[in-house]
Amino acid sequence: MQKSLSVYDSDGSTFAPLVVIELALETKEEAIAWLLNRVRDKQQYGGAELLVEQLTPGAQGTEKVNPNVYVVGASWQRLLYGAEDVGLFKEFNDGSMRGFTYANKHNFKEFQGDGDGFLSMAECQYIIKHELDNLRAKDEAHVPGYPKMKLYPGKSVIRRMQSKGILVQVFPLHEKEELKRLSFSWYKNIKLSFQPLDDIRHYFGEGMALYFGFLEYFTLALIPMALIGIPYYLFDWEDYDKFTVFAGFNLVWCTVILELWKRLSASLAYGWGTLSRKKAFEEPRPGFHGVLGVNPVTGRAEPLYSNAKRQLRIYLVSIPFVLLCLYLSLYVMMIYFDMEGWALMIHDEEPTFWTGVLLFIPSIIYAVVIEIMNLIYRYAAEFLTGWENHRLKSTFQNHLVLKVLVFNFFNCFASLFYIAFVMQDMVLLRQSLATLLITSQILNQIMEAFLPYWLQRRRNKKAHKRMIKTMGDKELPLSEQVKLEADMSTYLGTFDDYLELFLLFGYVSLFSCVYPLAAVLVVLNNVTEVYSDAFKMCTVFKRPFSEPAANIGVWQLAFEAMSVIAVVTNCALIGMSPQVKSYFPESETQLILWVVGFEHFLLASKFILTFVIPDVPKHIQIKLSRLEFESLEALKKRVNKMYKETLDEEKPQTSVWISWVYEVYG
Repeated sequence: MQKSLSVYDSDGSTFAPLVVIELALETKEEAIAWLLNRVRDKQQYGGAELLVEQLTPGAQGTEKVNPNVYVVGASWQRLLYGAEDVGLFKEFNDGSMRGFTYANKHNFKEFQGDGDGFLSMAECQYIIKHELDNLRAKDEAHVPGYPKMKLYPGKSVIRRMQSKGILVQVFPLHEKEELKRLSFSWYKNIKLSFQPLDDIRHYFGEGMALYFGFLEYFTLALIPMALIGIPYYLFDWEDYDKFTVFAGFNLVWCTVILELWKRLSASLAYGWGTLSRKKAFEEPRPGFHGVLGVNPVTGRAEPLYSNAKRQLRIYLVSIPFVLLCLYLSLYVMMIYFDMEGWALMIHDEEPTFWTGVLLFIPSIIYAVVIEIMNLIYRYAAEFLTGWENHRLKSTFQNHLVLKVLVFNFFNCFASLFYIAFVMQDMVLLRQSLATLLITSQILNQIMEAFLPYWLQRRRNKKAHKRMIKTMGDKELPLSEQVKLEADMSTYLGTFDDYLELFLLFGYVSLFSCVYPLAAVLVVLNNVTEVYSDAFKMCTVFKRPFSEPAANIGVWQLAFEAMSVIAVVTNCALIGMSPQVKSYFPESETQLILWVVGFEHFLLASKFILTFVIPDVPKHIQIKLSRLEFESLEALKKRVNKMYKETLDEEKPQTSVWISWVYEVYG
């Protein structure tokens, strides 16, 4: 908890500021008063029972200051009750991970005294966000002061105000001292060591820690391939007959590393208390709209939208749009091949050093065009997925991921497939793969490392000068800290980071047998990616809210799908090698049948491995089973006690209910 900075609530109690709420400058006073009252009201009256106070602006000079900025916190007891509400898992005295309950708080390992320090600041901020998101309208017909901003019972107040632009932003505050310690151990002290995943999780949450854990794991998993690739590059560079061995290694590598990652992520998630945590009921996302109706599950009023209309939008608009984009990508690819032919013709007519350089220009231009097309398509896909009007954020995310992955895969790899299996030109395949990989990595480093660093230095230059002039060496006041963080860029999630790793995984697993240095380049890229991403999270972006996660979600399926394609691709490359063709000199049909049979055998082996290697380690399975058994036993004892009390009081209705519980739980 942030103890160095504190504010006073309206009732005189002090609290540590955890979250900032910024309302629009022109927000009407009655709307502000109504929102603050709802945030402060007791839970029994439909409020969030949080502490909130207006931020006192500091010395701002001639700048126009928005007075509608508020800091939110909570009493320690309220946070503990909130931890139980959101289902946080903590380490019990016996070493197991159990759902926290306020009644049992002293039985948890790290709970000492009044529980100070039991919850991390990220967990406290997540609890406050949960309480704000669950702040619902009661009998209000509209937001006070805004007759056209309709409300209905059960509608999320925060999401309604966000969608209409009254609520500008809600973000958690950084904790300066802890951030300094994390920055030093993470990226400032450059050394060859593992990332402090527990510290990252403690500060940014499980979702972020799992991303950096996967990035680290993927980098380490590439080292064997890189070590094999270097001598392969040095001694067999022009001998394409020998890429069969490397392709065979690819087949095993891309399957095994994903299965082992599932076990590692399960171990991490168990230690962080998210593996057995129940997923909360998902509310409609802020952008969802429709005709007002009643949710049959919750019984609350909320917008309803016909699934048939959504499907029509998907099949009649979204899919044709994606196909059109794929056609445009194919058209650009053919232009690239025309440029390659033109450059080759010039080089063949008069070979010089400069014509040799010219051979690489088409691939470089094409790589830049690919990155631009991916960026433009990303914005179009987000707009189209929003227009489809999906009710849940998870559904929206899945449809967006599918659209983006299909186009990026086709846009980045179509030319390589064409060169490999249509042109069957291994020299051009090697050159194209190397150019695409190197160019894309250079562009990514410029966009993700140098550009954010330059923008942040430029943005903070004047601010730091003003702080030094006005404050000297004194601690930065809360108002200045909030202003600095409010102006920082908003972190949009790990989507783009996972997408980049997905494409790099594709370059390595699909065609690295013809360019053995691909794994080496990706390792170097990932090492710099760790430091650049860590720098951005600590200095460039606002602190994101913690997102509980037990795995990497839909991206696990995406990587597994890529590994299946890698099996088919590498088998085809093996079948095209002169070594294998020499065994079938008279019958090409036999060669095709052999390759297809071998590919089916490997796919079958791959799917068998997914069952042979359990996703969750055995010792964790035992702990989870023991916890489930103890929970059922505790429930039976509780029901038995209630049953005896009911018999004494002779309440037949309750007896019927208890009999039903016995039937359900045995």
